[in-house]
Amino acid sequence: MRSDVEAMKADIEQSVALLRRRLDWDVALRKLDELNARVEDPTLWDNPEQAQAVSRDRSRLEAQVNAVKEMEQGLEDGIMLAEMADEEGDEAALEEARELLKSIKDRAARAELEALLSGEADGNDAYLEVNSGAGGTESNDWAGILLRMYSRWARSHGYEVELQEEESGEQVGIKSATLLITGPNAYGWLKSESGVHRLVRISPYDAAAKRHTSFASVGVSPVVDDSIEIDINPSDVRTDTYRASGAGGQHVNKTDSAVRLTHIPTNTVVACQAGRSQHQNRDQAWKMLRARLYELELQKREAAAQALADAKTDIGWGHQIRSYVLQPYQMVKDLRTEVETSDTQGVLDGDLDAFMGAALAARVGETREG
Repeated sequence: MRSDVEAMKADIEQSVALLRRRLDWDVALRKLDELNARVEDPTLWDNPEQAQAVSRDRSRLEAQVNAVKEMEQGLEDGIMLAEMADEEGDEAALEEARELLKSIKDRAARAELEALLSGEADGNDAYLEVNSGAGGTESNDWAGILLRMYSRWARSHGYEVELQEEESGEQVGIKSATLLITGPNAYGWLKSESGVHRLVRISPYDAAAKRHTSFASVGVSPVVDDSIEIDINPSDVRTDTYRASGAGGQHVNKTDSAVRLTHIPTNTVVACQAGRSQHQNRDQAWKMLRARLYELELQKREAAAQALADAKTDIGWGHQIRSYVLQPYQMVKDLRTEVETSDTQGVLDGDLDAFMGAALAARVGETREG
């Protein structure tokens, strides 16, 4: 076989072996059999919440096991095709084998990272909030660009995206917005995006064409289900209603349907205007508040366990995690992992996997060899 095919074969075999070890393959297969048996037991559904949890665990483990089996079968097919093409001197078939093996290699690399998503809430859906920094029009525009970037990333990975709340900028962009991103491991992938994002560019709003620096913050919280108890004293929460802004027809202009909740002890503020009634928005806002407070609790646990001792994992308005430089050169650089690329347009169009993968691996403290 050609040397490049041999190299891809070795990489895929190493990835598959690593995935098998992380899954504890024999134990995973036995557990999957047990979960399948439980799901088929009709008495399980006497307790709907427990049944949903078991079904969710079964689906997740089944997907992991099937992914490994499919990669192994794909590797076998790709190598067989490459050997036949090499013997017959069929360059077109050899190129087809290369493409097949490359797709399997990429899938294996992503599966390796997904195997690191073992945090308490990593498998949950996520709320992603973007807030513009000081700077008016410039920062509002930058916040709008980030909102588009994360929406594109999410949709390109098969996630559903729903706008929960948006406060438009006075001229362009947004002052703040919150997305609900629904799909497997949404929070696990997005959690490392929390922090301050810095943009350097020639301002399209400056007649003198001067270079401007803008800031926006991103916050990510896991969606929590009813099985996770978050104790909130209603007397600690202030409720405000207001008229929704933006698109939505005449209804939003006539009623105070939007809801804002403020958790006074932590000064945590959430808002929702996506629903057609104040009741819908109030329910969703409470879910968002529970998610935000749960995220604060997760951060406290990590701090207690010294998981946040390294400055790389600090999050907050005062800590920049990534710079996006469009002038005088083209570069996006993550300041925690040193990952960088000159494909700035690709990143702003949602190509974030390299940054998320590196941040995830650094956060967990594992490497390919580990």
